[in-house]
Amino acid sequence: MAVRNLSRDEVRQKLDGGRAAVVEALPEQYYREAHLPGALLLPVDDVDELAPGLLPDKDAEVIVYCTGTTCSNSGIAARRLAELGYSKVFTYEGGKEDWVGGGLPTESGV
Repeated sequence: MAVRNLSRDEVRQKLDGGRAAVVEALPEQYYREAHLPGALLLPVDDVDELAPGLLPDKDAEVIVYCTGTTCSNSGIAARRLAELGYSKVFTYEGGKEDWVGGGLPTESGV
C-alpha cells in the first residue's frame, strides 16, 4: 500500500471533521514541547509496540507527522503502520514547522 502525503489544508479538514487520528513520530520530549491539537504520541521506534493500543481500528484514517520536511520519522512510521495492516495511513511531511508556519495552534504537555 502506498502512503500518500497530505497538505496542511487536507490535515486541517480531516482533523476538523474528526475523521482521522493524528500521531507524532518523534520522541516524547518533542511531543511535550508542542504537538498538533489532539495528536497522539507514537515515536517511530515504538510503532510495533504502541500502535495496537493507540490505534485499535486498522481501518481508521491515520496521519503521521514529525518536525518538517527534513525529518524522515513520519515516512518510516507510516510505512511500518501500513505493513502492520493499517489501511488508511497518510503522512504530513510539512509537520509542525508547516503547521506553525500557517498560523495554526499547537498543544504542549503529555
